[in-house]
Amino acid sequence: MEVEISDTFNILAALNTTQISKTMSVAKHPLGYVITCDNLLSLFLPQLFRQRNRVLIGVVVTAVAVGTLLQTLTGPTQQDIEWASLTNPTRIIPETLVTSSNIRPPGLRDTTPTAPKLPSWVDQEVKSGDTPSLIFKRAGFNDQDVHDVISQSQDGKSLEKIFPGQTIAFQADTSGSLVGVRHTKSQLETVTYLRSDSGFESRVEVRAPESREAWTTGVITSSLFLAGKEAGLSQSMILDMANIFGGVVDFALDPRRGDTLQLVFEELYINGEKFKDGEIIAASFTNQGETFNAFRYTDRNGDTNYYNEEGVSMRKSFLMAPLDFTRISSDFNMKRFHPIYKITRPHRGTDYSAPTGTPVYAAGDGRVEEAGYSGTMGNFVVIQHGDQYATKYLHLQKRMVNVGQRVSQSQVIGTVGSTGAATGPHLHYEFLVNGEHHNPRTIYKDLPKALKLPEQEMANFRQSINRANFQLAVLRSSNQVAMNDTAGSKAASTQLEPR
Repeated sequence: MEVEISDTFNILAALNTTQISKTMSVAKHPLGYVITCDNLLSLFLPQLFRQRNRVLIGVVVTAVAVGTLLQTLTGPTQQDIEWASLTNPTRIIPETLVTSSNIRPPGLRDTTPTAPKLPSWVDQEVKSGDTPSLIFKRAGFNDQDVHDVISQSQDGKSLEKIFPGQTIAFQADTSGSLVGVRHTKSQLETVTYLRSDSGFESRVEVRAPESREAWTTGVITSSLFLAGKEAGLSQSMILDMANIFGGVVDFALDPRRGDTLQLVFEELYINGEKFKDGEIIAASFTNQGETFNAFRYTDRNGDTNYYNEEGVSMRKSFLMAPLDFTRISSDFNMKRFHPIYKITRPHRGTDYSAPTGTPVYAAGDGRVEEAGYSGTMGNFVVIQHGDQYATKYLHLQKRMVNVGQRVSQSQVIGTVGSTGAATGPHLHYEFLVNGEHHNPRTIYKDLPKALKLPEQEMANFRQSINRANFQLAVLRSSNQVAMNDTAGSKAASTQLEPR
């Protein structure tokens, strides 16, 4: 029987191209392209079997041809390469098998250049009483280095204003000379000073935190401070809320058990971690059944203040009380028996009892008229508010303002103490109108009313507070439901108690 080898390849050529493409894949190989044909034989063998009288020989010839084709296309194996390296040393080794160990002569060191290692930064924490000179000396540098950094760089003066808790890092070269200073003022601001050919140059980096909206609710059981703490608020956030409502609520006396608060505010994050509290967006305080709302709003002039839903400013001319979370130990009384002098004499102010160190705020905008010490008043501050009004703050532990200084409402001007003729820590607060003393707790009724947004601003104001107003309403509703559930549970438990 005569056999033609060409018949085998004719059969391959006659195979359906689509069938072949489904069983073949192409991959890059160091020596070329590799074609994998795992199922190729299953395609053409049935064709071969249909060629009568040539089956056996056709299969053998085909297998040999395909095997040779696969070996050529897929490249040499590791065993082939090892054998070739013995019989033909000049043969090229595939790229995937080339390593530093098989191309470097034995005993020869790797001379590949590496990038120079940068000097490391050494941190110094700013401590109380530190100066730039002290910190530089602690890091191993001298006053000349301090002078160079401050005088040569554009932002050098910033290094003169350092505060405890900040970090100053130093970088030196291999000879020990100063080449860099990094002043981390906060998590948001860093100033870096680097030596160049012309001296030290500075670069300021300011990071913008991510703002996220948060909310909370609380119920007063004893004081606003404790209610805020139980609601998860920071002390600064509680004080901010007290300042917002300070013109309409006297937090020394007005809060009652069962009063509620709702707050929508910002939280600032850096790299996914909370950095600090942001601004209060909206707040609501229900006191003895009366609800007060406040919304943060920036007007067309760029001024930001808090307003109620009618556009009336929450910022009154004066605070109802110049400190927070206290009790009245002695009220305004023109015939009061003095506990120290044991005589009846006028008490021309209100005594707010509070722990030593409690912040005392300026009741309104003004200028410090007097600030000093006397045997009876102790440390005291007198603030003049325009032509008509003046306020006095006595028995302070510390004074934090000086004569002639301008102050703004809610600015801390001192702390509660017991200096002078005092039986314990408290603030004696006086309010004068045209030089005449008035009861600080009732005078607010006669003071100028708060400003209101102009009518042309109201449409934009209502639109801007719409979402926050809805949020407060939802929070108040959930607060009330929770309180009702709690009251119901207590009533049920009372009925089930054995007599």
